[in-house]
Amino acid sequence: MGSFSKGLDKVTVELKWDPSPADAPDHDLDLVAATYPADNPYGDPAYLVHFNSRSPDGTITLDRDSRTGQGLGTDESMTLELARLAPTYGRVVVGVAIQQNRGRVTFGEVANAHVRVAEGYTELSRNDLGQVPDATAVTVAEFTRGDDGNWSFRRLQHGFDTDPNGFTRRMGQRY
Repeated sequence: MGSFSKGLDKVTVELKWDPSPADAPDHDLDLVAATYPADNPYGDPAYLVHFNSRSPDGTITLDRDSRTGQGLGTDESMTLELARLAPTYGRVVVGVAIQQNRGRVTFGEVANAHVRVAEGYTELSRNDLGQVPDATAVTVAEFTRGDDGNWSFRRLQHGFDTDPNGFTRRMGQRY
């Protein structure tokens, strides 16, 4: 008998942080999603979605991008329509990278940075990025397609000390 579980369908990942003090440079945090082929889920990503972009098939979209953390509500938001992803993809990893244009900045220096992952009104996880204070990038979510075709979620919080380009090359590794 098969599983009755539908798995995950449409998920949002929301990033929020407080603006830098008035006398300090802005902190620019970015959501990044890496999509991996089903036949090589820990190899190189098939594609990345980050600032003001979307996946080639439109299933993963960065809906909101902030460079400062200013404003009410969510600063960055990404939608992942997992149920629409082609069967050739088996894994998606989502992370957050801090732009390092004005020198090294870590999550310990960014006030109230957190990520919320939800499916509809159901919160799947909330990550306080201050828990990886020495990191400049962090993975926060992993979505994997099971043998039955359904998607599942695993909360991550693995910090990296690298620039955004280095992070995109390492974020999908096993750990």
